[in-house]
Amino acid sequence: QLQLVESGGGLVQPGGSLRLSCAASGSTYAIGWFRQAPGKEREGISCIRSSDDSTYPSVFLRDRFTISRDNTTNTVYLHMNSLKPEDTAVYYCVAGTSCTDYDLITSHYWGQGTQVTVSS
Repeated sequence: QLQLVESGGGLVQPGGSLRLSCAASGSTYAIGWFRQAPGKEREGISCIRSSDDSTYPSVFLRDRFTISRDNTTNTVYLHMNSLKPEDTAVYYCVAGTSCTDYDLITSHYWGQGTQVTVSS
């Protein structure tokens, strides 16, 4: 059974940066990042396809958040810059058969999440 483990979350000041990691226990077709803040709906951030490293970022976050992969370690990263208090949320990675929202949201393979708090 594929397992995903996120890491890299923490407390950061507004304007700061963080890099989240999602380590997969095996190969994947696609890895996406989502986040969910208290009282808010889950929000898609970005996805990367394993076959060709194509990325599918949210139009609302792509100027600050980027996704990348390390094929040698089956690890996907989420690079977050210019962080704002409204970026505070639990961040999850998910493995899917493609980068469509449907495939990711209905996937059984989610990580446990990592908390990101942006505050001074």
